Amino acid sequence: MVRSRRLAAACAIAAALSFAAVPNARTAGTPRVDLAVLLVDDGGEPVAAIAEHLAAIGAPVTQVRLGERGRPRIDEEFLAGTKDGRPRARYQAVVVPGGSDAGAVPAVAAGGAAPLRAEAPAPDGARVSPLALGHAETAALASYERRFGIRQVDAHAAPGPHSAFGTPVWSGRLDGRTARVTPAGRAGPFGYLAGPVPFADLDPRVAETYGRLVRPGPDFTPYVDAAVPGTPRARGALVGEYADDGRRRLLVTFGDPGDRLAYRLLARGIVDWATNGVHLGAARYGFAVHVDGVLGRDARWDPEGDCTAGTPGCAGLPPVRMSGGDAAYARDWSADRDFTLDLVYSGGAAERHRRAHGGGDPLADRLITDREAYRWINGTYDRAPLGCVRGGRDDAARCARDAAGEVRWTPERRIARQIEDNVGWGWARNLLVRRDELVTAGHSGLAAPPGQPFDNPNLAPALGTTGVRWLASDRARDPLQRRVGTASTVPRYGLGLFAGAGREREQVDAYTYRYGEGSLAADPGAGDGGGGDRGAGEGPVAGGGGLCAAPPDPESRYRSSLVPRAAHAALGHVLAPDPGPHYLHQSNLAEDRIAYPLLDRVLADYRRLFTPATPLDNPRLGAIARDLRRRGVWAEAVRNGEVTAYRVGGTVTVRAPAGVEVPLTAPPGTRQRFGRGDAKVGRPYAGRAAGWTRADPVREPVVLRLP
Repeated sequence: MVRSRRLAAACAIAAALSFAAVPNARTAGTPRVDLAVLLVDDGGEPVAAIAEHLAAIGAPVTQVRLGERGRPRIDEEFLAGTKDGRPRARYQAVVVPGGSDAGAVPAVAAGGAAPLRAEAPAPDGARVSPLALGHAETAALASYERRFGIRQVDAHAAPGPHSAFGTPVWSGRLDGRTARVTPAGRAGPFGYLAGPVPFADLDPRVAETYGRLVRPGPDFTPYVDAAVPGTPRARGALVGEYADDGRRRLLVTFGDPGDRLAYRLLARGIVDWATNGVHLGAARYGFAVHVDGVLGRDARWDPEGDCTAGTPGCAGLPPVRMSGGDAAYARDWSADRDFTLDLVYSGGAAERHRRAHGGGDPLADRLITDREAYRWINGTYDRAPLGCVRGGRDDAARCARDAAGEVRWTPERRIARQIEDNVGWGWARNLLVRRDELVTAGHSGLAAPPGQPFDNPNLAPALGTTGVRWLASDRARDPLQRRVGTASTVPRYGLGLFAGAGREREQVDAYTYRYGEGSLAADPGAGDGGGGDRGAGEGPVAGGGGLCAAPPDPESRYRSSLVPRAAHAALGHVLAPDPGPHYLHQSNLAEDRIAYPLLDRVLADYRRLFTPATPLDNPRLGAIARDLRRRGVWAEAVRNGEVTAYRVGGTVTVRAPAGVEVPLTAPPGTRQRFGRGDAKVGRPYAGRAAGWTRADPVREPVVLRLP
């Protein structure tokens, strides 16, 4: 029996690799398989994590929400049909929530298949969805997958009485544990990973991830496994492929409440496996770090008074500014890590410093001498606020108004002068600064509710006259790219470091004052990036009991608590994959140089998790902006039903509106047909050819020949 099942599985594998199902007696010809994923959604975290990746890379998805009134019924007509005389599979892959019977669908006629349902609540707080497909729909999927060689992902499969797994050898919290990619996983869909698959333990009081370790049966190939607690050598599977009865399924046994980092780490391989390595959508992982306020100075946070220097009642502490030694350290750090920092500079600040110090400025001199070690971004000449004019000291959070009651805005002429003067200052010193990139101080000029709920109406025309095309924005307020006149915004993530913190003690105190002592277990990368968007005279706002909480010991808590959590958040953005840049402040590179342990942690974690075939990109602002724009154009075309893509045998055809770039992932050696010959498509990345292409003007569709 086992031998016959293995023979059936081998046949199914061969059919899937050729991507051509054997025609049945009623239809003939190689089938057409549409490049889209069917996502059966129960509202749970495992399916949501896979959906997040599909959306991020731009893969077309049809979502069926279980429990939604009027949802489509999954039957033969919904799944398949004919097109141009060929059998048609409407979906190249299927993702289902999973359940205790996920691996147990027998090869019988419709009505005999077990439903995709978890039969009993899982222990230790793991959430089990009560939503499930019925017997008929489960049988329709099984029949469809056998007929066309379509693969299925069970996003959170649980061992059951008839499961492929057999009996679990252990179940419980995975927090703080590290799984590994098996040799079969590295040789297969997870070859881009170096091996370790960590599960975070951000807060010992909360279960981030629950899972089951299982001993696989004869038709199950483990791709990710982990050591069984309490045993010296035994291991159990967390992710693996089950091939039986003419079907292939990827079974994942960890899930809610869930830390998404593990899913984000594995999502590329899950999608690659499900689509057999050919799908619409492409992504590279990237990490860009902007250092705001370079050449300027930041008002210091006072840990004794819990306020920022310069505010009423706060001590007159000296501001924080990088030194020439700090600049030399930044140069050497960048060279050692092969990682380029983007310096958001303000030339006027350097000129003021020279005037106040007899013409000397070791910081500016060092940075200008080492100018080729960095990328330079215009941060306006004086770091002046470019939004509305603020009220007096007692009403500084609101926009001032004139005698007629109209909001007083920074005029267009002043905004343009701030932009132009800074570009000129940089060019005069041979800085490679671009006119089309801009970061305003604290993202000023853009809407900042509640005090300024609208963009400064003078901002857009000033951007147009000065040639700015890409404008940094705060992702907490502006999560999506949008137009501001002729420019497009580029949402940035804060790295969780405060602008007034040059010392570890100042950072920890400011953080706990703002968020409360218990917040050290929270995500420092969420929200507004650690107060980075607040004005120079404002300190963090008390919240969550911060006024009453005892500050943690900065010698231990900064590196042991804040750094791992902030690095975890940043790495999560990278793996989302979200191309948005991150930012910190020049004060974070001064004094204790608190930024470097955080940046080193992100870079080291990435390089520990991925093979050299999956390098971490380090793009500049304009490149990120262009990538966001084409992703947005592509996503809109997919939403509007303007994209048609399918595979027939070894040929992929994609039709999209004129001028729309198409993201593709395919095996290395895939070639695109052009009027004057063929050319390779995409660039090698993570073991695949991935990238963007356009249709040949002579040939309307994009036509690919797979190797």
